[in-house]
Amino acid sequence: MSTPDKSIDPRLLASAEAEFNKNGFIKAELKTICENAGITTGALYKRYKGKEELFCAVVDGIVSELTDFVESRSDIDFSALSNAEIIASWTMTYESFIPMFRLLYENRITFVLLIDKAAGTRYENFDHKFVTKLSYAYEKFYDEAKKRGLAKADVTRQEFHVLISSYWTCVCEPFIHKMSWKKIEEHCRVMCRFFNWRDVILLKGEDDV
Repeated sequence: MSTPDKSIDPRLLASAEAEFNKNGFIKAELKTICENAGITTGALYKRYKGKEELFCAVVDGIVSELTDFVESRSDIDFSALSNAEIIASWTMTYESFIPMFRLLYENRITFVLLIDKAAGTRYENFDHKFVTKLSYAYEKFYDEAKKRGLAKADVTRQEFHVLISSYWTCVCEPFIHKMSWKKIEEHCRVMCRFFNWRDVILLKGEDDV
C-alpha cells in the first residue's frame, strides 16, 4: 500500500488561502489553487469534496478559536463569583482585551476570509451567529448583575444585540482595512474607552457594594 503524500496538504491549504484571499470564495478557482500548489485536481478531490469544503478547512482554525472564546464566557458558574468579580467583568481594559486582538492579528488572513469573503459557504452568516452567541453571554452576566441588585438599567435582548453588533464591527474593521499592529493597539485603547458597559447597565461601583 502506498503512503499518502503528506507534503501536499500544507501547500494546498496555503495556495487555497491565497486564492480565497485574492478573489473570495465565489470567484476563486480550484484550477488555480491546484496549479499554484503544484498538484492535480485529482489529488485535491481525494482530500476535499469541493471548493466549499476546502474553504472551510482553511478557516476552521479561527472558527474554533472564536467558538472557544465565546463558550468560555457562556459556560460559567455565576454562583461562584463574588460581587467584585461580577463588577470587574464589565470593565474593558487594554490588558484584558488586547489578547483577543493579538489572536486575530496572528490569524488575520483567515479571519478576514471568514468575516468578509465567505459568501456562498456555510460560514457566510458567521458574523450574525457569532454576535447572537456573544449577546447571549453578555445577557447572562447582565442577568446575574441585575439579580444581585448591581445593575440598575433595564436593557432588552434586542438592545444587547444591537450593542454587541456595534462592538463586533469595531473588532472586525481594523482587519478588513489592514491596519498595522501598532494602529490596532491604539484602536484597542479607543474601544476600551468607547464601550463603557458599566454605564450601559448602570452598574454599581465596588465602593457601593
